[in-house]
This record gives sequence, C-alpha cells and structure tokens, in this order.
Amino acid sequence: MKAYVFPGQGAQFVGMGKDLYDNNAEARELFEKANEILGFRITDLMFSGTDEDLRQTAVTQPAIFLHSVLLAKSLGDEFKPDMTAGHSLGEFSALVAAGALSFEDGLRLVSARAQAMQKACEIKPSTMAAVLALPDETVEEICASIPGVVVCANYNCPGQLVISGEIEAIDAACEKLLAAGAKRALKLKVGGAFHSPCMEPARAELAEAIAKTKFSVPTCPVYQNVDAKPHTDPEEIKNNLIAQLTAPVRWTQTVRNMIADGATEFVELGPGKVLQGLVAKINREVAVSGMQ
Repeated sequence: MKAYVFPGQGAQFVGMGKDLYDNNAEARELFEKANEILGFRITDLMFSGTDEDLRQTAVTQPAIFLHSVLLAKSLGDEFKPDMTAGHSLGEFSALVAAGALSFEDGLRLVSARAQAMQKACEIKPSTMAAVLALPDETVEEICASIPGVVVCANYNCPGQLVISGEIEAIDAACEKLLAAGAKRALKLKVGGAFHSPCMEPARAELAEAIAKTKFSVPTCPVYQNVDAKPHTDPEEIKNNLIAQLTAPVRWTQTVRNMIADGATEFVELGPGKVLQGLVAKINREVAVSGMQ
C-alpha cells in the first residue's frame, strides 16, 4: 500500500515550486489563483524572494502548502493514495490531496492559521529546541520538572524530539537535557512555540475559520497528528485540526500506525526531504521516495 506524506514548516527553500509553475499549465493557473486569494504574489517570494521572506510564518505555511498540493495534482491519475498524512502544517496538504478540502478552502485555512499563529507568537516571546539522542520519557520528565511552559511538541523519530515553550523555560530545559546525556539540545530559528499552550490564543481564530469551511469525507484515511490514527469523519477531522495547534505532532507513532495498517511505500510530496529521512529512521524496511 502506498502512503503519501506532506512536509511542514522548515522545509521551504528559495526557488520552490518554480519548475511546476514553468512546466505545468494547471499548476500555473492554481499558483495565480493563490496569489489572488492571498492578496499578494506569494509566487514572487517562493521563486525569487530571500530566505528571510520565506521564514515569515504567514508566507512559509501557504508556500509549503501550495508546493505540496500542486505536486500531488501534477501527478494526475497516477496519484492514488491508500492513506495520507502530513507533519503539522502538512496535515492540511494531506487533507486537500485526499479530497477532504478544496484547494481554495485549504489555502484560506492555512493562511488564517499562519496569521493566527504569527499573532500568538507576538503576544509572548517563545521558541522551540531540537533534542537528540534521549528517550522520549526522559525528555518528557525533564520538561515536566521545569517551571513555566515547556512541552514536547514534535515526536519526529526515535531519539529526535522538539520541545516548545517560553524562552526561559526552554533554556533551562536545554541545560538539564544536556546534563542528562542529550547529544544536542539546540534552539531553532522559529517564530514561536508551535504545538504548545503558547498557541492557545490562535485556537479560537482557527476554530472560527474551520467552522465556516466545508469538509468532505476523504477518498482515503488521513492519519492526523493529534492521535496518530486514521480519520475519515469530517467532524473528527475538524476537531483534530483545532487541537493540533496546542498538541504535539506524533509523527513516530503516525508512521508506525500506517505501516501496521499496511503501508509498504512512503512518498513525500513537497519541498525538502525531511520526512523521507524521518520515515527511514522509524522503519528501515519500507520504501521511501519523494518529489520536490
């Protein structure tokens, strides 16, 4: 069985999607439609902007979504997923690719989510840090022992977690994690503490946008970050998307569940190769490939 997976924030690069725009008429039309919907020429920033332009959450998220979804569309009849999943923002790409959301509605939601997250980041200084070579339980225990907000945000693969929270709490956690034997506990260049209670202000905004959006039953199960389980019920999908903002991305468990349910081949659609690397670390037996 074939699983298609879609990357999240951090995979962006200048020039992303330009080949698609130049060589695929349908993709070019949808890129231009995206420029209209967003109210600015995101294609200019994607194709020839600066790294700094692309790092702004309000640009990064729709840019990665566009690249991922249009790659899936470019496959035409070849795109026959048995299941899909996406890492954080990538969950929206996975839902559009599986037919649960229209392209236009998916883009509007991603834009609303990005802006709400950007605002939440500005309310209180916060950040994230990558932690390597410690068991999940050790990282969880150390986070729980620190005053202030610091939680596990991304369970990326065994021995690779990301923690998220207030800057002082992250600094204190990194110190303790290194003392406990982490190979690395390194702060990331991100706008704020995604997938943590610091994103609570963004939840109401996203919930309102999702409530106004039509969701359909997807053509295949979509494995969602919040519980790492397959979903096809539109109401469950909506609730999980809202909960995802302040809950961890359970990527390790998601990939394991997809394999347990029959996935033998994973294809990453979107910029970068991050998910291909993570899937290979989670299970070396499955076939992994990608398009970008």
